[in-house]
Amino acid sequence: MQQAIKVLSYNIHKGMNMGNRKWVLDNIRRLIRRAGADVVFLQEVAGDAGRKTDVSQFEYLADSVWQHYAYGKNAVYDAGHHGNAILSKFPFISWCNQDISTNRFEHRGVLHGVIANEANPEQECHLLCVHLNLLEAGRRKQLQRICRYVREQVPEGAGLILAGDMNDWLQNASRLLTGQLGLQEAFKVAKGRYARTFPAILPVLPLDRIYFRNCDLLHCERVSLVNEPQLSDHLPLLANFGYQE
Repeated sequence: MQQAIKVLSYNIHKGMNMGNRKWVLDNIRRLIRRAGADVVFLQEVAGDAGRKTDVSQFEYLADSVWQHYAYGKNAVYDAGHHGNAILSKFPFISWCNQDISTNRFEHRGVLHGVIANEANPEQECHLLCVHLNLLEAGRRKQLQRICRYVREQVPEGAGLILAGDMNDWLQNASRLLTGQLGLQEAFKVAKGRYARTFPAILPVLPLDRIYFRNCDLLHCERVSLVNEPQLSDHLPLLANFGYQE
């Protein structure tokens, strides 16, 4: 019998639209609610409460739907800070944020959360939310650090989902993640190519990914925004996984 988990990954651009001219966090919240995901991987989330909400953006998005959340503060500036977040319907066994910054201009981290299979509490699933550098040289260093971190911190037999904005327009990330960790990318497996997610208005670059290991891919799709108001500059990705109870 399989236990299913539905995940969504989305770079929300700090709650602003593509041109940074309009506040669209309410629309983003409606979108991720309709997706019905159990776990939501978010990038570029403002963690301070000074952006038109009484609470942080990840708390505002989680609301009463995802009762458990983790936030990794990466970029700090005068107006506040932002980073990665994971929203979950399942409680976290543990979580931490690992700094993988390679220069003083791009502050990046890997947010690592661990949840348990509700039907089999001894079976863990490791969730890694990432947002990598813009430049290839920095991304290579970060991917090497991620590979080393996973080898040290994630048991080989445990379920693992790594999702986020890879900024990998050259499509080189999988060479390391597959070669060193045995990860597969959901859209590459199901559709033969990575999903194009950027820019949202006319997506041509496959920047966002959902990688997995030790679970079965059941379905994946790029969320269409044809009938939606303009939201972030990225498109969200959805994937359903199953693992044996």
